[in-house]
Amino acid sequence: MADRQLRRLDRQFRALSRLAPGLAAAIGALRGRSGFLLRFPLAVLLVIGGLLSFLPILGLWMVPLGLLLLAIDLPVLRPAVSAAIIRLRRRWTRWRRRRRSS
Repeated sequence: MADRQLRRLDRQFRALSRLAPGLAAAIGALRGRSGFLLRFPLAVLLVIGGLLSFLPILGLWMVPLGLLLLAIDLPVLRPAVSAAIIRLRRRWTRWRRRRRSS
């Protein structure tokens, strides 16, 4: 079960890399095995910073990014995060289609 969830999350990361080619190198570096020492504290700081979104510069955009990074290391988060990525990609595609047709 965990392997299937990890493969699904990996597919979503590859899809995000295709959508934002400029971020592909950063995504690849953070997803590597050696990236844990950077990834985990960064993810925790992003989530905490997102919860403090009432302060200037910090914002709610930090929470999903932190959860995305945490899902690499915490199998409990993988199904929810990959499902959220799928939903967001579908909404993005629908929005782009509507924008092109109008």
